Amino acid sequence: MKAAIRAKALALGFSAIGFAPARLVPEAGARLKEFIAHGKHGDMGWLAERTEQRRSPDALWPQAKSVIVLGLNYGPDHNPLENLRATDKANISVYARGRDYHDVLKKKLRVLARWIAETYTTEVKLFVDTAPVMEKPLAQSAGLGWQGKHTNLVSRDFGSWLFLGEIFTALELEPDNAERDHCGACTACLDICPTQAITAPYQLDARRCISYLTIEHKGPIPRGFRKAMGNRIYGCDDCLSVCPWNKFAQLGHEAELAPRPENHLPDLLELAQLDDTAFRVRFSGSPIKRIGRDRFIRNVLIALGNSGNVEATAPVAKLLEDPSPLVRGAAIWALSQINSQRFTQEQHRAAHEPDPAVVAEWRSDL
Repeated sequence: MKAAIRAKALALGFSAIGFAPARLVPEAGARLKEFIAHGKHGDMGWLAERTEQRRSPDALWPQAKSVIVLGLNYGPDHNPLENLRATDKANISVYARGRDYHDVLKKKLRVLARWIAETYTTEVKLFVDTAPVMEKPLAQSAGLGWQGKHTNLVSRDFGSWLFLGEIFTALELEPDNAERDHCGACTACLDICPTQAITAPYQLDARRCISYLTIEHKGPIPRGFRKAMGNRIYGCDDCLSVCPWNKFAQLGHEAELAPRPENHLPDLLELAQLDDTAFRVRFSGSPIKRIGRDRFIRNVLIALGNSGNVEATAPVAKLLEDPSPLVRGAAIWALSQINSQRFTQEQHRAAHEPDPAVVAEWRSDL
């Protein structure tokens, strides 16, 4: 039965599949409760609302006996860290450059779940990460990878680049061997985090994480993290990109997840001029659309402030009159940074360029 399900999943285009029991070790739920108790989930109230269901698959669906965990590779064709140098361009997280992965995964999961239900006359339920499922501990239990020190899943075959989905079933399937931790003494992900969001190995404070701040956080970006954002306007790939296990990563081949050309380092000034209608059209079918235009422009303005591009002065100043207070506040900060950069440049010229009157006198003496 397992062999047939595995073959069907791979034929549908899934990159990895594993089988786990429909229960998690109590430690997984305890870590989640501690995470929430310390407020490290920030604005993500949905994490706290369904903690009891999230602690184990059989708490969400008591009829579940086994969980089939599926992985879909989205490995990039370059090192995302290279994009940080393009300060006048927008850096979008690898996972969000193409079509919304929720749609792509759900479509494949539905086909597989229906086939399992009909072939083995059983009940099934499918989930992507919008449901109260602790998918990374489940993936480790199913042998797909392990939760690294950055708390993300790491695979020996695909590095950091796997989307996850799950099918809960009432079938009794023999579980695969759980994957063990292969991080060793490496601390690359902790060392590179621009905001020190990974406060200790295997401990993340989402409130400090750029992915959280640019996507989930609804208010102004806290002042202490704005410079650290650099040109990142949606998500952050630093801790994923630096992982040494990426040497085994493979290029993603799912056509529907292919990055859109316009999402590879788009011009910040162009993005700053999007109104709500243009934003919705530009990011139709993209996960970026879900944060809305105002939060998106907030992020773009922070990146423009960090760019120091004096040519952005007029477009940013125009946003001082935007209907959204979130946008207006970010525009004020961006202008202050740009004007500071302009002042520094003028000081440099004054210190290193000769006085025009002296030049004119020198020329008259020739």
